[in-house]
Amino acid sequence: MAFRVLTADLSHETHTFNIYNADLQAFKNGYLLIGDDAIAARGDANTELAGFLDVGRIHGWQIDHVLSASAGPCGRVTRVAFEWFCDRIISVLKSAHYDGVLLGLHGAMVPDFCEDGEGELLKRIRASLDQPTPIAMTLDPHANVSQQMCSHADIIVSMKTYPHIDMREIARQAGQILQRTMAGEITPRTICISRPMLEEVNGGRTDIGPMIERLAAARHYEERDDVFAVSVNAGFASSDITDAGPSVLVTGQGDFAAHAAFAENIADDIWNRRFKPLNDYLSVEAAAAQAVDYDAGDGPLVIADYADNPGGGGYGDSTELLRALLDAGVTDACFGPMVDSEAASILHESQIGEQVTITLGGKTDVRFGGGPLTLEGELITLSDGHYIGDGAIIGGLAGSFGSSAVIRVDGIDILVVSNSKQMLDLQQFKAFGIDPASKRVVALKSMQHFRAAFEPIAGEVIVCDSGALCTLQYERLPYQNVRRPIFPLDQAET
Repeated sequence: MAFRVLTADLSHETHTFNIYNADLQAFKNGYLLIGDDAIAARGDANTELAGFLDVGRIHGWQIDHVLSASAGPCGRVTRVAFEWFCDRIISVLKSAHYDGVLLGLHGAMVPDFCEDGEGELLKRIRASLDQPTPIAMTLDPHANVSQQMCSHADIIVSMKTYPHIDMREIARQAGQILQRTMAGEITPRTICISRPMLEEVNGGRTDIGPMIERLAAARHYEERDDVFAVSVNAGFASSDITDAGPSVLVTGQGDFAAHAAFAENIADDIWNRRFKPLNDYLSVEAAAAQAVDYDAGDGPLVIADYADNPGGGGYGDSTELLRALLDAGVTDACFGPMVDSEAASILHESQIGEQVTITLGGKTDVRFGGGPLTLEGELITLSDGHYIGDGAIIGGLAGSFGSSAVIRVDGIDILVVSNSKQMLDLQQFKAFGIDPASKRVVALKSMQHFRAAFEPIAGEVIVCDSGALCTLQYERLPYQNVRRPIFPLDQAET
């Protein structure tokens, strides 16, 4: 029997302290694709949609794909945007009988009218179904998983990599579980175990550290006949909501006492290692001092500004690391992106090769990452910001920084952009005439995703905390809604 399945993917990672909300235009600036247009653009790449389609072809599903949409991490999703997405999905769902629903979600979406965007969407989908139709979904491992999500979705499968490179693979896993459920072979449900922490101490990185053994244990437990998926989520600390924090999910059937005990053990390990971070978060001055005399014989020194990561809701306009590099006299370097649409627009009024004076960055909130810098340099590149990724995360996918420019200031090539996006692919430099592999120092804004593309060319990688909005100095952020006590805000009580 061929099943009819509704699919959609909708992603937003909400930094609730970010002042810019995600309206429909923010999603259009990321991507907002309907039906066949989404399939044409994203259906044969490393995406959740591609994984859904893979399973559909194997089993002969009739797939009705509603939409694919994502906005860059920022403040809360506006109600207008949220309702627009919900109405689109539910109107299609009500137009025909569906045997299953398969969704690619993030897990840390916070609308401006409630705390749990994914849970609210799932609740509405469940209410619109006229019979017990199975719902499956994939999540980013930085999901803040709620009991509401688990009560409305039968099947939840999170990615197992950070940097995230298994989107298509995890979507296939979720789709195969849905197929077995629709066929009546299994009756899964999902349980969630959490700990009172803002996030796993290493942000869930899977290239090194304890998450490797946790995920190995998860894969081993998935070999049980009554277990279909085990997900270990790091959580997303920048969402000030009740359910913020790491979680362990088991999607299965049968012996849920055993499943819960397994999840508790993994959650205990996350808790017990809360004082053991892998990263050494340098000050910007310490990072710059290391860059001054760096010998690039084995490849460039890559400096990641962890705190100004646009991929985590940072504004991308922190000037602190750039200031420190310039003050230290670092040369033969590149830096990017500096998110400053005003500066990019002004630079587009000049000609390539001209000497320009520009006030750059630090225009959103000087409390987080420093104020503007007035710089003099040579205009090297002007661009509409278009690029096509060729790395493990966005290979083959088009993206845009919007109106962009490169200026060379005292030996540092600075990529100035209009759209806020983190660095996770070499083409995000190379498309603008900067070859990062040829530089002595590469300074970029990202937490972990950059490693997939930049570690292979790097001689050394270091991370710094510029004090921008994604800072690990959590006490600087006005938390009001997270459950208390919670680590590390309340270390004495936890």
